[in-house]
Amino acid sequence: MKSKKIFILLPDGVGLRNFAFTSFVKIGEQMGWNVIFWNQTPFDLTELGYKELKLHGKPRAYTDLLKRAKINVELNYFEKKFKDKVYQTYKFPSSNKGIKSKIKNTIVTQLTKIYKGEKGLQKLRGKLKASERKSAFYKHCKGVLEREKPDFIFCTNQRPVNAIAPLTAAQDLGIPTSTFIFSWDNLPKATMVVEPDFYFVWSEYMKDELLTYYPFIKPDNIFITGSPQFEPHFNLGLRKAREDFFRENNLNPVKEYICFSGDDKTTSPDDPHYLRDVATVIEKLNSNGENIGIIFRRCPVDFSDRYDNVLNKYQNMIVSLVPKWKQVGENWNAVIPTKEDLQLQINTILHTEAVINLGSSMVFDYTLLNKPCLYLNYDVEKQMDSNWSSKKIYKFVHFRSMPNGKEVIWLNSKTEIAPKLNLILTNSRETVNHAKNWFKKINLSPPEKASERIWEEIDKIAKKCT
Repeated sequence: MKSKKIFILLPDGVGLRNFAFTSFVKIGEQMGWNVIFWNQTPFDLTELGYKELKLHGKPRAYTDLLKRAKINVELNYFEKKFKDKVYQTYKFPSSNKGIKSKIKNTIVTQLTKIYKGEKGLQKLRGKLKASERKSAFYKHCKGVLEREKPDFIFCTNQRPVNAIAPLTAAQDLGIPTSTFIFSWDNLPKATMVVEPDFYFVWSEYMKDELLTYYPFIKPDNIFITGSPQFEPHFNLGLRKAREDFFRENNLNPVKEYICFSGDDKTTSPDDPHYLRDVATVIEKLNSNGENIGIIFRRCPVDFSDRYDNVLNKYQNMIVSLVPKWKQVGENWNAVIPTKEDLQLQINTILHTEAVINLGSSMVFDYTLLNKPCLYLNYDVEKQMDSNWSSKKIYKFVHFRSMPNGKEVIWLNSKTEIAPKLNLILTNSRETVNHAKNWFKKINLSPPEKASERIWEEIDKIAKKCT
């Protein structure tokens, strides 16, 4: 019996964690699939024993302008349709340095004005594909597909503009295409750049979101599977004994550690001040008999020196465990995860008592190991950006999925840090139970079976399409 061939389209590095560092490929191969990564990242997947075809080329510059316009038009449309100004907060100002940037921004502004509303969005979706059909990149993709003849294309996320050409080429050749919705917060942000035949989502909640924002998608073409990103937490082979982890990372074995998980500079410009607040409070607690340390895990794409002063001042209390991501270029999206970092993150969670951050999905990672999350929910006195506020973060649409607001410990001021740290160190069961209910709403249970469910649905689709 001839094996079925699948191309896992990897347009950027964010899909590595879900589909290269889990058992995803192994499960597919056990089900009779010939799994080949169509890889546009610099990462060499043959080092992991995988088959790959390097995908060369790039989208047209005009396609990227159309994409930017589409995002603006969608967010404007969402605001009008749902009567909610929050959608405007998802827009980020583009650089206006240099004549090229100014010309591009002018074109995007004009496209946004011309193609407004639902009808405008329909035209923009068509124009994105039409633009790429004119590219050398599209012709290259089509040639590869005609030669290799895969039975199915699975795109690892819906956001990159460079995924349009390969998916469009496949559709033009009658090859079934699909995408995985990468993150729990993506859909309200108008990040749906590709338009494949089928969609894989985390939960019933996300399916409803997808249909709310993109009602032209047929419900039968959406499959609820959960996300593979949580599967490594159930891989006991990735876990290290406490004494080994502490020894490798110069941690004090008699201390209880809290993890401070950093955000990127845009999401949380005042992160260093928050870290200082937490360290100051813990220093006082320790002087009164506690023995608490901080493991600081910075955002993997934040290479700034903005934390240096705090880390130096509290070097006896804070241990910085730098994420083991790989730098393959100068831009933030040229930094890709590694399998080594996955193990580092899992053991950081395993050997800390709780996590403190600003609105991160790390709440779910900690919940899986029955540990609580504390959300920073106040503004510091001397803000780096006067237009920024923590209140703005928690107004984002994805936080409305919280069933009752008791899923995390809210740190509403610096004065609340000490009593609430004491609370979670002595009894956090109720918070964790609420967080588990939130996670069940966000991601299909059991979470460790996501890859299996994705492959089961791919199998069904392939049989229907043959």
